[in-house]
Amino acid sequence: MPKRRAVTHADLAPSPPGTELGSKTGISLIVLTILCGLCCFILCLIAEATRSQMTWESKGSEGKENECVYSGSGKTPLLCSAIAFVGLAVTMVVEHMYLLIAISQSPPLALGSWDTDASPVKSLTWQAGFFFVTTWICFAVAEILLLIGLSIESGHLKNWSRPRPTCLVIKEGLFSAAGVFALLTVFLAAGLYLTALRTQKVSEQHENVRREVLEASALFVSPPGSPQLTTIPRENPIRSRDIQQQPSLAFSSAFTKHSNAV
Repeated sequence: MPKRRAVTHADLAPSPPGTELGSKTGISLIVLTILCGLCCFILCLIAEATRSQMTWESKGSEGKENECVYSGSGKTPLLCSAIAFVGLAVTMVVEHMYLLIAISQSPPLALGSWDTDASPVKSLTWQAGFFFVTTWICFAVAEILLLIGLSIESGHLKNWSRPRPTCLVIKEGLFSAAGVFALLTVFLAAGLYLTALRTQKVSEQHENVRREVLEASALFVSPPGSPQLTTIPRENPIRSRDIQQQPSLAFSSAFTKHSNAV
């Protein structure tokens, strides 16, 4: 007989929707973003290894006029750099669009009641700003380097073996630098996502503490309920004047009886 696992509260709790920070969709997207960055880095290394080079050939018997010849057509580095260029751009757009949608659909952050001089608030603010700025800087540098490589490698696809007076080639390390910046871009984007997730969790904890404090203060400030006096009507109410006359009537009747007996 297979053993049955006990049902816990975590099993009964509803799973967060896909457009919420910390959901399975968000974590999967971050992992996919890092994998795409690694693929772009590998493609940049392939483009660096297969980049076009040039050699000089002497023309004429005296060798006064020289012409250059490319070592290849540049199709392989062009294809690899083009895939890395488009893949990195799509990855960044998808990751930031999901982050914006998740933040817009999440509960509002309780930032208005935070102390801006507190160290956690300053730390989260600086971290978010750092990751956001550095992510876009690294992305821009990687895309510019890849665009330079694309423009140079696409200039000699045809007749690449024909000698020519000038040859444009890519300097060594350009594609490698683009791959490094692409890798930094995806890791910094993941750091930005984690910072946003941490900010939301800290905001939820702060809101829960504030709600508990308000409930406790309302409980102690409110006055205790005073007992209510209810008036019960009587069928034959006795007037105060009748109550005062009853002793005198009893005394007069007793005196009359005593006189008759004498």
